[in-house]
Amino acid sequence: MIITKEKPMEEVYESIADCKKVLFVGCDGCTQPPRGLKEAETLAKLVEMKSKMEGKPIECKFTTIVKQCCDESVGNLRVQIEDCDAMVSLACGIGVQILNKVYPELWTRPAQNTMFMGSEEIRQGPMYEMCLACGDCILEETGGICPVTRCAKGLLNGPCGGCVEGKCELPMEVNGELVKNDCAWYMIYNRAKELDRLDLFRKYRPPKKRALAMSPRRL
Repeated sequence: MIITKEKPMEEVYESIADCKKVLFVGCDGCTQPPRGLKEAETLAKLVEMKSKMEGKPIECKFTTIVKQCCDESVGNLRVQIEDCDAMVSLACGIGVQILNKVYPELWTRPAQNTMFMGSEEIRQGPMYEMCLACGDCILEETGGICPVTRCAKGLLNGPCGGCVEGKCELPMEVNGELVKNDCAWYMIYNRAKELDRLDLFRKYRPPKKRALAMSPRRL
């Protein structure tokens, strides 16, 4: 799924402060945490309340659609944007761009920062980056653990010298605290041993073909 993080409400408000009527659009697609109708309604009401307090009232409407990453899906918004000055998208950056493409007469602003593609262990729990969409998957060689994403250095042929007790030497800030991630190659070794396939751990892998990950891509 695509992991997003809310922009500060003040930042969203400032981006539409010169507008009179705005449609807040949620997305029921793969964005996590959920950014659907409930979240669109909450943000719309907060922005509307702030605009009244500032003496520059903005009429805020809200809706949601199945997914904002499809031109056809967002086409159903045509009736709802009548008389609107702008839209605010609660989808990932893809959704924001699609709304601007399909409705060029309106400037759609983002309400989210798109962070990464990842997973969660439990609902409403921590979220972890799992894939960089490198275009050349080697999970069949690494026991289903991606070194490109989960190794801080993106190493393809075993760990560096900074792995201590199975932890990466490079700390990462999470919610204001420094934490050490598990070393990807330590996990890959243990997985290969578990599968009795240490031959794959020892296998040499040439550098990635970076051209496969050059942007913008299409299929």
